[in-house]
Amino acid sequence: MRQEFSRISKINGELNLPGDKSVSHRSVMFSALAKGKSTVYNCLQSEDLHATINAFRLMGCNIKEEGSTIFIEGRGFKGLQKPEKELDFMNSGTTTRLMSGILSAQDFESTIIGDASLSKRPMKRVIDPLTQMGAIIKSTGEGFLPMTIYPSANLHPVEYRLPVASAQVKSAVLLAGIHLDEKTTIIEDIPTRNHTENLLGLDVKVEGTSRIITSLKANYPQAGIYNVPSDISSAAFFIILALLTPNSELKLNSILLNETRTGILQVLRMMGAEIIEENVQIRSGEKTGDLIIKSSKLKNVEIPAELIPNIIDEIPILSVAGIFAEGDFEVRGAEELRHKESDRIKTVCDNFNKVGIAVDEYSDGFKLSGNAKGKSALFESFTDHRIAMAFSVFSLLNKDGGIVEGFEACAVSNPDFLEQVKQIVI
Repeated sequence: MRQEFSRISKINGELNLPGDKSVSHRSVMFSALAKGKSTVYNCLQSEDLHATINAFRLMGCNIKEEGSTIFIEGRGFKGLQKPEKELDFMNSGTTTRLMSGILSAQDFESTIIGDASLSKRPMKRVIDPLTQMGAIIKSTGEGFLPMTIYPSANLHPVEYRLPVASAQVKSAVLLAGIHLDEKTTIIEDIPTRNHTENLLGLDVKVEGTSRIITSLKANYPQAGIYNVPSDISSAAFFIILALLTPNSELKLNSILLNETRTGILQVLRMMGAEIIEENVQIRSGEKTGDLIIKSSKLKNVEIPAELIPNIIDEIPILSVAGIFAEGDFEVRGAEELRHKESDRIKTVCDNFNKVGIAVDEYSDGFKLSGNAKGKSALFESFTDHRIAMAFSVFSLLNKDGGIVEGFEACAVSNPDFLEQVKQIVI
């Protein structure tokens, strides 16, 4: 569907945003693995999460949904049942990669499929370490879906140094590891999202610039209560919208402030953003707090290379901030963007070209020079939720507005995006 936007003049109010996608996935997974009843509060309601929930239903879990509250009766250690059909993970890379680790340790065969976009995303990065652990996995071509995982009698611990900064790969190996008596070890030289470590209480040591994370059967999840904080990746769209709209102030409640996820706040503050944190606390092992955002004049800065893995999902919307900030916006060292729901380097560049922005595209990033000419354009979402929302925000800030083709892609992570915008626009 096409969604048209006009330029807005002011923002005011507060929002309660949906639960964080990464924490929601893990909360559902760990509840389903645990023996007994668990409750997940403020679970994200999106297509990605339904892919995870439906998979565990197919494997014998009793799951009841009441809005954003999910009641799950987990199956316990090795208690999952063989699914009667293929597991369709739709567009969810998180579900696919994390579940690969879980399924590698089960005593039954399972096949994972996905939509056209997910079927183009690289899975070799998880297949390789899991195969080193003794998992038996057959995929299409060089590591693409469909992917079949067979029961293995030879699953064993490994010590694995991440070749790429990927919380999904790390988690896949650690989740296979919780099915083993001896320690599986991950070494990461660049910090990545640590939600798996936090929620399972894994042992983490720092040696020099590396983090050493271990998992074993003693870390297998227990039934309990999970309180999911609101998604900072979803919040980023509203943060930047409020920062760039004159005379505006916005409050976002109970936002995830995990240190591996707040790179977007660091970069925006470096650019001159006024963002205030209030009511900071720890909930379900995660730091949360309210954010107060006030209109600010932004200036582009050089983004530190070590922050790129931390902000990888926020780069499309950060580029929108860069267009309206003083100076040129440039991001490098972000080749991982080419392996998301779309090739986000190409899709960002293609859309900005439509409004007269000077674009230099690199293999690992891009540079945007000049300002938008104000004219409206038809932007393509490329069926990517973050591209759809980023160019929706751009259209709301652009003099002549804009139109987003394929706007329904927002449902992957925030199906209520449009209603949330309407709540705060004056």
